[in-house]
Amino acid sequence: MKRSLLWKVSVTTAPEAEDAVTDMLEGAFGQPASSYLDAATGIVVVSVYVPNRPAWSQILQKELALGLRRIASSGLSLGPGRISLKSIRKQDWSESWKLHFKPLAIGSTLLLKPSWSRRRPRKGQVEVVLDPGLSFGTGRHPTTAFCLRQLVALRRSEKSQSCLDIGTGSGILAIAAARLGYAPVDAFDFDPQAVRIARANARRNGVASSIRFWRQDLATLPRRSAQQYSLVCANLISSLLMAERERILARLGADGVLVIAGILESEFVQVQRSFETAGLCLMAARTRNEWRCGGFRWR
Repeated sequence: MKRSLLWKVSVTTAPEAEDAVTDMLEGAFGQPASSYLDAATGIVVVSVYVPNRPAWSQILQKELALGLRRIASSGLSLGPGRISLKSIRKQDWSESWKLHFKPLAIGSTLLLKPSWSRRRPRKGQVEVVLDPGLSFGTGRHPTTAFCLRQLVALRRSEKSQSCLDIGTGSGILAIAAARLGYAPVDAFDFDPQAVRIARANARRNGVASSIRFWRQDLATLPRRSAQQYSLVCANLISSLLMAERERILARLGADGVLVIAGILESEFVQVQRSFETAGLCLMAARTRNEWRCGGFRWR
């Protein structure tokens, strides 16, 4: 019976704080979040679903409350700001995603959607089908969305362009790259479950033969590489990006672009300086909530 249960952690808030609360919960529990807007009251409920009951201690509740106070201190209206925990059946969780996870268009070029959506891509628009899950991304987090936009913006149909996805997770970036025409596309992740999920998602999108997935710890990757790529995506925490800078840059082609994400805005300057010291220059950047992402080229 216990295995059929999930635990739902929710925050009831105001619409203007929805993104900030989403980032807070995803950061605290390492799971994708969903949101529900009550049109009648204007109240938003942001929730994450975890497979094991969290240690609902006073310490955890205080940490979440502190996170909400930080959001409020930034000038956003929290609304009720209520935190709750409840158990639900897995089938109920599955159905709830169908209400909250909607198609996401990246311009007129790329459409990401869940399998149950009937939305059709526009003429010339590439489609990626990806259902949400407990441990992988769906493209809605600001850091993943930035990487997807760069994949689209940098693609040149008249050119042969390759792509490396470091820390692939669900495989969403690698799959989108393959569907957009990047080749070859390589992707790795330290988590074996992520690699299995990414391969399954690639099969579902008909690009399994176009992507090489493997399990790899970035810290043990060879410092030199004969294979270099037109585009390298690294959606990783700032400390790992800086510590493994040499290994990452060994795979970036002379005319290539490095897209880095997963960086808190307060840490971005330090990361930027690290890569500029190595010979790169910032060519594109975006900040949303507390996250900042960047695209770099060789000078």
